[in-house]
Amino acid sequence: MKASTEVPTETPVKAAAKAPAKAPPKKAAKNKKATATKKAVPEKKTAAAKTAAAKSAAAAGKKSPPAKKSPQKAPAPDTALVRRARRINRELAEVYPYAHPELDFENPFQLIIATVLSAQTTDLRVNQTTPALFAKYPTPEDLAEANPEEVEDILRPTGFFRAKTKSVIGLSRALRDDFGGEVPGRLEDLVKLPGVGRKTAFVVLGNAFGRPGITVDTHFQRLVRRWQWTEETEPDKIEAAVGALFPKSEWTMLSHHVIFHGRRICHARKPACGACPIAPLCPAYGEGETDPEKAKKLLKYEKGGFPGQRLKPPQAYLDAGGIPAPPLGAG
Repeated sequence: MKASTEVPTETPVKAAAKAPAKAPPKKAAKNKKATATKKAVPEKKTAAAKTAAAKSAAAAGKKSPPAKKSPQKAPAPDTALVRRARRINRELAEVYPYAHPELDFENPFQLIIATVLSAQTTDLRVNQTTPALFAKYPTPEDLAEANPEEVEDILRPTGFFRAKTKSVIGLSRALRDDFGGEVPGRLEDLVKLPGVGRKTAFVVLGNAFGRPGITVDTHFQRLVRRWQWTEETEPDKIEAAVGALFPKSEWTMLSHHVIFHGRRICHARKPACGACPIAPLCPAYGEGETDPEKAKKLLKYEKGGFPGQRLKPPQAYLDAGGIPAPPLGAG
């Protein structure tokens, strides 16, 4: 009885002892299969995702994503467009050899302040207002410490005088605190100043530091679209599109030529087409008055025999028959 009861008890124990020795190879095999399966899964999913995306795009009548062109890569400008644009600029240079910034200034500080003040008003009104401002506050340090109410009284004729007072005082404080009281000569520094965007920055860079830039104001936007230089509507995109048509060295004077023409002849509401020197090159000819005699009556500033916008214009402008603007309250 003892022999028969001991045998079955020992046999399972030995079997159990041998079993664990065989188990690791089986588990390792399973692990290898699992690893192989995991590696294969992403490939299958990627292929399936590509197939599904292609089918979805085909069903919607669209091209698959890889076939789309990147919007960041603008096509090179058409050669004929480049030739026509440059010819227009050459013609304008002959018509306005005295083209210049129409804000009175004697240093970079005066120019940046005047440009900020020119928003929503004319350069003429700014020029009539800044003499009193700069006489009282000639430096950034002076304007930074100014009494806002006193500045508001001076800037009232320019419109939005409370907001402009806040801007010029904040701008002056930034110049004092961050730039040692000097206007920086780099785009990346200028656009960090309160109230200064790319347009103001390029006015300052081009006219106070001699560094090329395109000034995209309302006149510039209107004319380059009329001339079909670009269909863009956002200033930074207009700047890039037009800049691609001209050498960088011409950008600043190009801005002056276009803006001068927009203020004197190619007006927003009623262009003087019949008196326009570039009419044969203009795709928009006929939008305004085409009769030569009637068109002449639409000319402004020196082209129409009237005073300009600067109280102290460059000598070249005076030599060409330009008349200085009167001071504030004169006449």
